[in-house]
Amino acid sequence: MLSVSEYLELVLGNVSELPPMELPISEVNGCVLAQDIYARWPLPSFDNSSMDGYAVIASDLIAASEISPVILPVIDDIPAGFKSLETLASGQAIRIMTGAPMPAGADSVIPIESTDGGSEVVTIHSPIELGSCIRHEGEDVKAGEIVLEKGISLGPRQIALIAAVGHGIISVIPKPRVAVVATGSELVEPGTELKFGLISDSNSFLITAVANDSGADAYRLPPAKDDEDTLIEILEDQVHRADLIVTTGGVSMGAYDPVKAAFIKLGTAEFHKVAMQPGMPQGFGSVGKSGESAIPIITLPGNPVSAYISFETFIRPAIRKMRGLKVLERPRTSARLKGELRSPVNKVQFARARFVEDSQVEPVGTGQGSHVLGGLAQADALIVIPVGVDRVANHGDVSVIDLRSDLA
Repeated sequence: MLSVSEYLELVLGNVSELPPMELPISEVNGCVLAQDIYARWPLPSFDNSSMDGYAVIASDLIAASEISPVILPVIDDIPAGFKSLETLASGQAIRIMTGAPMPAGADSVIPIESTDGGSEVVTIHSPIELGSCIRHEGEDVKAGEIVLEKGISLGPRQIALIAAVGHGIISVIPKPRVAVVATGSELVEPGTELKFGLISDSNSFLITAVANDSGADAYRLPPAKDDEDTLIEILEDQVHRADLIVTTGGVSMGAYDPVKAAFIKLGTAEFHKVAMQPGMPQGFGSVGKSGESAIPIITLPGNPVSAYISFETFIRPAIRKMRGLKVLERPRTSARLKGELRSPVNKVQFARARFVEDSQVEPVGTGQGSHVLGGLAQADALIVIPVGVDRVANHGDVSVIDLRSDLA
């Protein structure tokens, strides 16, 4: 029987970082940057107004007040996207909109709220400081500056910056395409009326959702019957579509599990028992011919809690490696246990729990069985009880994996 760390090392050795590809920035959300991003121009790229108002010379307004306003003729009007051909002289004003280029001769902008908003003549009721309400060229980003370094995960804010500094197509590590299939002749689509002995498929929805949460581009396939030829056909069809195939079910010692036989026929396969609860039976390998066309495949147990915890322990790190990220596992923190837990002394237990407060957790559900979906749905943490510990007492210290948010 392998330890959790030994099996994780085997799984990670079976997957590789995906090769970079160039994509339009409309398609890179969630991808990892594969190049440094340089600013093609400064931000802002020209001096512009930060307010709707009037471009003026600040010294003209030193004496302006409510009692004694300054009245200036308005010699031009500058909308955003246009440039004035006028040069402002002392005793004049130019109406200007937010984002419009500053006209020659002006050194400040008076907000429209401090004026009467006049179009031909403007009455100004207060003085301003020199340089007020001007965004200066390059004050945010200098031309040629590295604004993002390769290796970071791209989100909306980073994509906005990439667009602003002039890049429409960039090199990224793409999100891995993950095909998810649950196996078992007892499985039917959700919403189907259950006949005796049948089960509504939840595993494929669970694993597809958590794979997408971990940064993959995952998609679900219909449940596969316990038929070796059917499973081979399904898996062969995914070799040219997916970067990773994940199955649930069919990795135990059952007499009717066709997964092992199908994998052996299609490529390589290793099946192991791992010293963990839940999730002891595990398997991985590849489908397709050896070399570039071989697609890694990871098989998870059929019980939904086992499948979920196995995903968090092994597949999330594998997906993050494929994405080109360096931090592969969720961080762990310490907390106090509310209640008590028992654990098999020769296995690592991953117990479902929820945070009572940031430093305290309590077990959830009606028990820690690998089929207890109700408890899993309530959980926002996993308590990790190591090998060699068979009981954690009330208020004992425990190691906790926080499930409330994904890694960056």
